[in-house]
Amino acid sequence: MLLTTGLVLGLSAAPANAAEPVIVDSTKHGGRTVSFTFDDGPNPADTPRLLAILRQHHVKAVFCLWGDFVVENPDVVRQIVRGGHILCNHSMHHDNMGEWTPEQIEADLKQTSEAIRDAVPGVPIRYFRAPYGSWGQTPQVAAKLGMTPLGWKLAIGDWEPPGVDELVRRVKEGLTEGAVVLMHDGPNERGQTVDAVARLIPELRADGWRFDRPARR
Repeated sequence: MLLTTGLVLGLSAAPANAAEPVIVDSTKHGGRTVSFTFDDGPNPADTPRLLAILRQHHVKAVFCLWGDFVVENPDVVRQIVRGGHILCNHSMHHDNMGEWTPEQIEADLKQTSEAIRDAVPGVPIRYFRAPYGSWGQTPQVAAKLGMTPLGWKLAIGDWEPPGVDELVRRVKEGLTEGAVVLMHDGPNERGQTVDAVARLIPELRADGWRFDRPARR
C-alpha cells in the first residue's frame, strides 16, 4: 500500500499558524520534478551501491541519517558527501519523539548533528525528518536549530521488501508533480530499493521527469 503525507504514525499537516514551521513535502521548483530521499542509513552493505547508481545518472538525493549508524559508519557518510548529496538529521536512535519535550528533542537533534559533523566537519545539515513521521514538537525545535522539517508525499513501503517490480510500480503509479519520495537505504538489507532506483531514474527521465532537491522554509 502506498503511504502519503498524513497517513504514517501521526504525520501531521502543516500548522495553520503561518508563524509555525512548515513540514516540507515538495520539490524546490515544482512541476514535473521529483526528489528522492533515503532514510535510516548509512548502511555499508547498500548505501555505497546506491551512491554509485546516483553518480552514474547524475542525480542528487537527500540522505536522512540515523545517528547510531553514523557513528558506526563514518566513511559511508563521507562517501555521501563526496557524491554531492544533501544531509538530513533523522535522530540519534530512531525513537518516536511525538510526545517528547522540546528539551529532550533538542538534546537528541544536537547529539545527532554532532555525530554527523564528527564524520564530515563543516558540512551543512539542511533538514530534519522525524522517525515514523511522528512529529510532535520536533518541527519547531528543528527550525530553531536551522533545519527544515522534511516530510514526504509518497512513501513506497520498502521497509517490507515486496520485490523490485512492485517498488517500481508504486513509485510510477503514486508519483505526483513536485513530490518528495521516501525510500530507505538502511538499516537492513535494501538491495530491492537500490535495484528499483537503478530502473526508476532512466524510466522517469524518459517520461519527462526531472530530479530536484526538496524546498526549504
